[in-house]
Amino acid sequence: MQIEHPTITQMERTGYANLVDQEEHFGIDYFGDEILSGDEYVEDENGELVLKDNLEKYLSKFYGFTFSEA
Repeated sequence: MQIEHPTITQMERTGYANLVDQEEHFGIDYFGDEILSGDEYVEDENGELVLKDNLEKYLSKFYGFTFSEA
């Protein structure tokens, strides 16, 4: 019986981790979404980061903004 190290077994099943292709992590926005390198975000006067995609939700929640279409 031959015993193999668990890390080797996992690499044989799933392949080597490709760290080069992973995007650079910049931080987390107010809603808990990852901000990755190249993402657009805004920062409020308190230093809170919000992804641009979450801006409408943030303005509605904290400042009472309503968004409509004519």
